[in-house]
Amino acid sequence: MFTRDLFACQMKDCGRVEADTSLLVCDHIHPHRGDEHLFWDEGNLQTLCKPCHDSVKQAEERRGGW
Repeated sequence: MFTRDLFACQMKDCGRVEADTSLLVCDHIHPHRGDEHLFWDEGNLQTLCKPCHDSVKQAEERRGGW
């Protein structure tokens, strides 16, 4: 998935390219909530940089904005 996304954060207005994969997160676009189909669906995965995942994405999920 990182390769597919060219190691670039997919968050709107970010696009950070990161060669150090420890600074990237494989994120579920739509929370899977135990649904195995959503969990494994590559179309439901995106690359996010850790700062976007830990701030913007988490805030969206808390307010139910996915």
